[in-house]
Amino acid sequence: MQYEGQHSIIFGDKHTFRDWKLMPTSRPLFNPPEPKTKYIELPGGNGSVDLTESLTGYPVYENRKGSLEFVVINDEWEKWHTRYSKIMEYLHGRKMRAILDDDPNFYYEGRFNVSSWDSNNDGTWSNITIDYDVDPFKWSVLSSLDDWLWDPFNFYTGVILDSYFRNIDVPSNTEWTEFTVSQEAIGVAPKSPALIIDSDSGTGMDVKFTNTTLGIETPVTHYTDGKHETYDYVMYGTGTKFYFKGKGKVSIDFRLGRL
Repeated sequence: MQYEGQHSIIFGDKHTFRDWKLMPTSRPLFNPPEPKTKYIELPGGNGSVDLTESLTGYPVYENRKGSLEFVVINDEWEKWHTRYSKIMEYLHGRKMRAILDDDPNFYYEGRFNVSSWDSNNDGTWSNITIDYDVDPFKWSVLSSLDDWLWDPFNFYTGVILDSYFRNIDVPSNTEWTEFTVSQEAIGVAPKSPALIIDSDSGTGMDVKFTNTTLGIETPVTHYTDGKHETYDYVMYGTGTKFYFKGKGKVSIDFRLGRL
């Protein structure tokens, strides 16, 4: 059967088959990240003390590292050395996003380089190996405020984030409006969102934040209208809640992250 580009990868804006005619030697995937662990041995005692989550309240990970191997038919579409230079000049040593054709709703971000280009004995085909060092989490292509796409949406497991996090109604200047964030909607990667405030009066809103999973309870902060980064607000687990006071609309902007 003729290969038509199944199981390819998009590096930046280049598709490995459509742009370079590369064929993967196996279904591409990014290796799982190694957990960062910390144990203290107990002299004269049994076992050890696990401090892995003592600083964060959740596991943290090393970058994903590994290689992706492709086959290229030499000189069938263009001279091998021309294609080799094109690929090198585009991605060697560069930081960019990569999207698997098999997982089009998420991207991996990190640095890539061409580690080898080996030809067979008669020179009819070559193997090219691309090494990667990328973030431990894969991130949603769409943010929580982007319009959802019909074609790739999974109606069994998907969550339409923009309808949930865009233009949340805050009806009162005197009473708090509670907004609970489900773990399903934010994924497993801890993240700090941006708040977009649009008050009716133009004077902004009061906001406070709690996360019972991590033991976070922030003081009341007044935000003016506009977009604000909220690094003290960490969305993770099942206990994330926002409280808003100040008549108007507020949107919560972030990207869902998964392993």
